Amino acid sequence: MEKVKTFIRSHNLLADGAKVVVALSGGADSVALLHMLSRMGYSCTAAHCNFHLRGAESDRDMEFVMKLCVDMSIPLVIKHFDVYARMKATGESVEMACRSLRYDWFRELVDSAPGSSLAVAHHLNDNVETFFLNALRGSGVAGVRGMLPRAGYIIRPLLEVTRAEIEAYLRAEGIGFVTDSTNAENTFRRNRLRNVILPLIEEYFPGASRMISATMSNLRADSALLSDYDAILRDTYTDETGSIDVAGLAAGHPHPAEALYRLMRGSGITQQMIDSIIADPMAAGLTFGTFTLDRGRLIPLDNEQVAAITVTPGKPPLAMKHISRESFMPRRSSDTIWLDAAVLEGNPRFELRPWRQGDRFKPFGMKGSKKLSDLFVTHRLDSNAKRRVRVLTRDGEILWVVGLRPSRLFAVNPLTTDIIELTLKL
Repeated sequence: MEKVKTFIRSHNLLADGAKVVVALSGGADSVALLHMLSRMGYSCTAAHCNFHLRGAESDRDMEFVMKLCVDMSIPLVIKHFDVYARMKATGESVEMACRSLRYDWFRELVDSAPGSSLAVAHHLNDNVETFFLNALRGSGVAGVRGMLPRAGYIIRPLLEVTRAEIEAYLRAEGIGFVTDSTNAENTFRRNRLRNVILPLIEEYFPGASRMISATMSNLRADSALLSDYDAILRDTYTDETGSIDVAGLAAGHPHPAEALYRLMRGSGITQQMIDSIIADPMAAGLTFGTFTLDRGRLIPLDNEQVAAITVTPGKPPLAMKHISRESFMPRRSSDTIWLDAAVLEGNPRFELRPWRQGDRFKPFGMKGSKKLSDLFVTHRLDSNAKRRVRVLTRDGEILWVVGLRPSRLFAVNPLTTDIIELTLKL
């Protein structure tokens, strides 16, 4: 418990006696979290979700947390959810529907108690799993730094505690907990990491999880430093309109390409565009992402020219449904795409936006990448047709040139077991 107390203080997660909503499933992690926070003197309210997905086991969990909270004299709120109704309405998978329902409710609870936080029981082993899931997707620093001690109203006090330490604490205190039988199933990638791959890594590299956790801590520090440096870059090379002094950057910065990329992140920029800009910063009339290069300055395009929206699979305008491998029958469609459901993992950001000059994607059925402008030539699109083209991106990478061609990213393959169908309804 002292380790958790030190972690809370060092990351300024909670003030003394603060109000905190504790997500309580009844499992070892959440029970230990509630017990520790209560003993530390925080004003705790427990929140339990009953999704009614595991029959009697779901009710067993609910009854357990009810008795636990009575014994600990801690207020408890319980919410019953109709997961299948949510899935029918949004097309989400069971896992995604539960997550959406759970966090929407948690947000309401926190909003109704000003000054409170939501404490969740993610621990060191959970974070190591997140590291591997993101690393295997080719993530940057923001992905492999793992979960943060604080993310908005959500805090994670157990992030440096292992599952073994949590169970040892509960045994020492004589505290019971329940076990979710689905944790032993290896259907999901995270479970396969947890139950199969990481134990093997620990067997051959004892202490690996601790060392990976230390690496993530270093990466979090690096990420924070980079964020501070971004502010310095903006102050030095941008003006109040958002224009970038690319000529000054190219002439005066020791790493101009890397610095320019950080200034233009999220604007549809590619490394090839960066190289072109740095090579000839005094060019004029060229468009790169959401900027136009005009004799040494990159000028942001008007919002009307770059209308883009963040979208969520399963919510308008992007309908979604899950399809089993057995019933999967792809067809030609201008408004529908089929993907491996792994595309939803890791809380990615999906965006629907107009195409931009210099856009490239990795066409399904081809090696390498292709310029969208070349794709338009193949399809003989005129200027008006090209202006209507939209692309669906995942964390900045093009998944689909809507109406023309999907990319090979997250394409359904012989190993795919869970398939999602996305239909754009504009």
